[in-house]
Amino acid sequence: MIPTRKDQLYYLRINPNDEDWGIVVTTVGYQFISPKSQYPLSKHPDQYNFKPQNGRTLNEYQLVYITKGGGYFSSQSCQKEYIHAGTMILLFPGEWHSYYPDPETGWDEYWIGFKGLHIDRRVEKLFFTKAKPLYKIGISATIINLYEDVLRLASNERTGHQQMASSILLHILGSVYYKDKNNSFSDPYMVDKINEAQVLMKEQTENPIVPEEIASQLGLGYSWFRRMFKEYTGVSPNQYLLQQKLLRAKELLTTTQLNVSEIAYQLKFDNTGQFSTFFKKREGLTPSEFRERAH
Repeated sequence: MIPTRKDQLYYLRINPNDEDWGIVVTTVGYQFISPKSQYPLSKHPDQYNFKPQNGRTLNEYQLVYITKGGGYFSSQSCQKEYIHAGTMILLFPGEWHSYYPDPETGWDEYWIGFKGLHIDRRVEKLFFTKAKPLYKIGISATIINLYEDVLRLASNERTGHQQMASSILLHILGSVYYKDKNNSFSDPYMVDKINEAQVLMKEQTENPIVPEEIASQLGLGYSWFRRMFKEYTGVSPNQYLLQQKLLRAKELLTTTQLNVSEIAYQLKFDNTGQFSTFFKKREGLTPSEFRERAH
């Protein structure tokens, strides 16, 4: 149960040093919209204010989190849709949008506005897209607390508040991405099998096992296993095995007195030269150089 509370609305000051951080928070707020109430309640500056029937276009991003009730959302790239509590709305700069609570239920909403090179880069790399502005992540007390943390920072505006607020914002964005990605894998059998495969790969780092054998041990067809593994982890089984071998090599270089030849032997490389080539290609340093820097 999310307690009702007093509406809050802040616009944060931004200086050139804040912008150099790569991402800044422009506004943060909370409002409780009771059933059959006018929306929006708070008076915003012209660039933020809007009438639901006309919508608006912002020059920044916003994350709007509906934590109670329900309502409607539409945008230039998304048809009108009913949304429920637990939905996160991501608004994009230059993208027309409109949203408002159902008059029968009202809603509670948190929002945070932001802009900067860091978020532009994530959108450019398609971590977030205009075609998918809605994230059904459920009610998260952790995310609500993060919004509350930014509200407290905005109310005080102590030095460094922008850097702290924008870092919390990135935590919110990461949480939304994480929850959405995991929610997209609704087949528990598939998730369990991929997790089993990852455990096997980590356990067998020093005793090479080919992905086909892993699939066989798990009772899976290799084509299905390879496709699902890459979809779930973002890398192929072979790439994952190499990543685990690299991590183990770094661990041995920093926590043991084994020389480079002994580590190469332990990780089943044909010779020291092959191990050094493998390591430098991925780290930009030879094993000896990596050990020297680490120490």
